[in-house]
Amino acid sequence: MAWRDELTGLSGEPLDTAMLAGRTVLVVNVASQCGLTPQYEGLERLQRRYGGDRFTVLGVPCDQFAGQEPGTPEEIQAFCSTTYGTTFPLTAKFDVNGRSRHSLYAWLTSTPDVDGRAGEVEWNFEKFLVSPSDQVLARFRPAVEPEDGRVIEAIEHALL
Repeated sequence: MAWRDELTGLSGEPLDTAMLAGRTVLVVNVASQCGLTPQYEGLERLQRRYGGDRFTVLGVPCDQFAGQEPGTPEEIQAFCSTTYGTTFPLTAKFDVNGRSRHSLYAWLTSTPDVDGRAGEVEWNFEKFLVSPSDQVLARFRPAVEPEDGRVIEAIEHALL
């Protein structure tokens, strides 16, 4: 799937696919006014620890869950960089569920989690680990912290 080519960056311009090409990508739907928002800290630590030419986090702002990402692109960027010092790329706001769900999430949500459940994204900060060859390697539900041992193990296994 050419999902990397179908993404719009937070700026409204096409996302620079060079930031994703050849990398294992942890795709996460994010929100700035959620109880799970502090997960940005762990996501940024993953980016700093593993990021480079083989791995990146990709944040996907989404306002579908209780309106917890109401900001403009400029507000989202300022919040992420000022509050959490994020260095990983962010897409434009996308729907992750429903009829207007972005094609990336139409593809990702067919992947089951560790309990064998596929389908809708449950809430903000659901995580999908995608290989450079576009295989969805793992799905982690929102309550799983970015630096949970299962996430670290999956990333490190993918980077072998």
